[in-house]
Amino acid sequence: MKTSKIVINMLAIACVGLAGIAYADETTKEGYLVDSRGNVVKSGAGLCWHTSAWTPANAIAECDADLMKKSMPKIAQAPARAAAPVVEGEKAIAPPIILKSDALFDYNKSDIRSRGKARLDSEVVDKIKEYARVGVILVTGHADIIGSDAYNQKLSQRRADAVKSYLAGQGIAADRIETAAKGSFEPVVSCDAVKGKVNGKNKNLVECLQPNRRVVVEVKVQKPL
Repeated sequence: MKTSKIVINMLAIACVGLAGIAYADETTKEGYLVDSRGNVVKSGAGLCWHTSAWTPANAIAECDADLMKKSMPKIAQAPARAAAPVVEGEKAIAPPIILKSDALFDYNKSDIRSRGKARLDSEVVDKIKEYARVGVILVTGHADIIGSDAYNQKLSQRRADAVKSYLAGQGIAADRIETAAKGSFEPVVSCDAVKGKVNGKNKNLVECLQPNRRVVVEVKVQKPL
């Protein structure tokens, strides 16, 4: 009986330990861009994408193993200011430019509207030209809730690809542009109060959901000359 109790106690302790490890793994991704499955988003070269809140204190082994030895414990660090440049290794990186444009796409379309192109020109292309060197440009596509999850995932990817193609056509190196798709899982409006069926024939719903048909363009750039 004593042996059984000892074994049970050891298993209980082990389970608590494993739960702590799993929790730590989730929380240590602070400062990194993650997808809907909780995985860190990486560039084609395998580099992890940092958010504007990232500091060397957030470094994780998966992405910045070399910086972990140099970083102070998180509890000793003051909160980082989002507007201030942060240091990545020895390179100062300016906060990313973020464009959330609901003017880009019509319902169920991935063709960029004329006014959407104008916004991309003024808010992304022209801005990039102000910097000496551009790092990674991440284009994330989004869709509304009308349609299946699988269809909206593909639609949001087509929208991201369309923006990437347009930016490349404006002289931005295509190998600097990464794309991601979020489907309908990150809406900015819910439209729960709109009555009727959830389909494309519900004009009030289609109009209400327009802000969700968007892309987010994040540009990681070095400080301007």
